[in-house]
Amino acid sequence: MKAHERILQKIDETGDEELAVFLQRFFKTGKGQYAEGDIFKGIKIPVLRKLIVEFRETELDEVGQLLKHPWHDARLAALFIMIHQFKKGKSSQSEEIYEMYMRHKAHVNNWDLVDLSAPNIVGTWLLDRDRSVLYDLVHSDELWDRRIAIVSTLTFIRNNEFEDTLKLSELLLGDKEDLMHKASGWMLREMGKKDVDQLLGFLVAFADQMPRTMLRYSIEKFPEDERKSWLAVKKRS
Repeated sequence: MKAHERILQKIDETGDEELAVFLQRFFKTGKGQYAEGDIFKGIKIPVLRKLIVEFRETELDEVGQLLKHPWHDARLAALFIMIHQFKKGKSSQSEEIYEMYMRHKAHVNNWDLVDLSAPNIVGTWLLDRDRSVLYDLVHSDELWDRRIAIVSTLTFIRNNEFEDTLKLSELLLGDKEDLMHKASGWMLREMGKKDVDQLLGFLVAFADQMPRTMLRYSIEKFPEDERKSWLAVKKRS
């Protein structure tokens, strides 16, 4: 039995049906929802991490089989393995993992998958490279492409680089998806922890245009009176 088949077997054996039902509601897998048709086997993150420890050196072609699998848990397992190998690998291996990720990003198709992988793979790979791909992604019709674009900048923020977070957040002001409003607001909030003046500058320029969720997330760490003041700016617009 191949490694990816053994992993799938373990996921199938370990899954909890009751938890799977809950997760499918939580992650909006119903008809017309953002993750329509996604399938959960029902495994908690710590359990899944432990389950795949012995498979962390699995060959990438087999990891790719997991990443394309209909089970959410299998795709998550694939990303855990890819991140592990990306972090410990040489540049050539890291490039291979990044390129595989980008080829198969259509399967990174829920917010937890994006938020785990985009900073650790895409953001880290682009940290000292051309970042134009993020601007292609942010104009995509696919929700998850746009989320990959903005959440990847978390790595830049951690390295005190804010330009792309600011530019991408501006481009996302008119996005129709609440999941994108949350992601942009989250990145702005994280930037504000590093440099509040950068966040304040963005708010001065765009608070009246920001979707309310994006604004609310970005000012979450402000004192209550400041939060109320910024929310009032939005209300008056």
